[in-house]
Amino acid sequence: MIEITIPGKGTIKIEHLVCDVNGTLAVDGQLLPGIAEAIASIQGKVQVHLLTADTHGKQYLIDEQLNLKADRVAPGDEANQKAAYIQKLGAKSTAAIGQGANDSAMLKTAILGIAVLSPEGTAVATLLASDIVTPNTLAAFELLLKPVRITATLRK
Repeated sequence: MIEITIPGKGTIKIEHLVCDVNGTLAVDGQLLPGIAEAIASIQGKVQVHLLTADTHGKQYLIDEQLNLKADRVAPGDEANQKAAYIQKLGAKSTAAIGQGANDSAMLKTAILGIAVLSPEGTAVATLLASDIVTPNTLAAFELLLKPVRITATLRK
């Protein structure tokens, strides 16, 4: 569990981390450099979940590389499917990382939504739905591993 105290918001306890795959952890169906190591470093603290529409049809390879099994969202209404996934886990104990338009509701629903700037692009709706924006996915993982940074960013 990752515990974060945010002045003006209280203490949050993150037990789950939900990550979008394409555009966030991978680009063009290829895992970004350093992502496997970042996920391995955080797995002892939170349960990591992958959500994907498997746009490039290569999720099975990413699953093998990360030793995780992604949950797939069905075509159509993907944003609401992702938000429902967060609610099922428990929104008050779940952080989410994403960048696409279909990630916006997921970031808004999670207790902590992190939007990442991606080589694939980042949807404005997702930026607006997030609590924090990072320059890349590795920086998002670093924030979670060093939660005082989140405290400093979100204090009011």
